[in-house]
Amino acid sequence: MKQEIHPKYYPNAKVTCSCGNTFEVGSTQPEIKVEVCSACHPFYTGTAKFIDTAGRVDKFQARMKKMEEMKTKKEKPKKKETEDKK
Repeated sequence: MKQEIHPKYYPNAKVTCSCGNTFEVGSTQPEIKVEVCSACHPFYTGTAKFIDTAGRVDKFQARMKKMEEMKTKKEKPKKKETEDKK
């Protein structure tokens, strides 16, 4: 490594979360403050809420079904040609 171009490495940098959890990691900064950590993130705590239960595929299929219905409605009112042309 070249001398005097690399930042100082702190092997025991203190990470502090807004929830109060603290832990140590290796970093180029002596202290790190974060808003969300594994102790308070909903995915890791098991309190995750899945809002979109219908899903994009179901919504797409509903739109396609609606489009097919519109096409059949347009095709029905075609005028019948009269066979009796004199």
